[in-house]
Amino acid sequence: MKALRLAKIVELVEKNAVYTQEDLLKLLAQEGFLTTQATISRDIKELNLVKTLTPEGKYKYTTTRKKQNDNMEKKFRAVFVESVVSVDYALNTVVIKCHTGMANAACASLDAMAEMEGIVGTLAGDDTIFVLMRSEEAASHLTRRIEQMISLSE
Repeated sequence: MKALRLAKIVELVEKNAVYTQEDLLKLLAQEGFLTTQATISRDIKELNLVKTLTPEGKYKYTTTRKKQNDNMEKKFRAVFVESVVSVDYALNTVVIKCHTGMANAACASLDAMAEMEGIVGTLAGDDTIFVLMRSEEAASHLTRRIEQMISLSE
């Protein structure tokens, strides 16, 4: 029961503006979880929920999961940008040239970057990555995005 309640708390905090423990108690009750403020307090501590400032100037509970994902995204982007030498495309295939020995790391980083849409699959060698895209338009778009990423790092 506790695991279900904890999962529901994370879901509620990610989907709703939860400003107080009382707000969370009410939302949990609406979902069929009847509990006490003391239990909620322990759950908040166990889940490492933190209060962050909203644009309206109020503090609400948030998970640290988004911050961790943002940090990982930055790390993947840094590895990718430092590895790539050039990028081009032909039809729906993007070819990314990397520094020797860096294609596998760059490819894994590309696969992990959430905002890259239209990718069917990737294949990495020692210094080259092939990216199969859904369309030529998607290949062109990805090529431009990668060119922008590597030009910003110079």
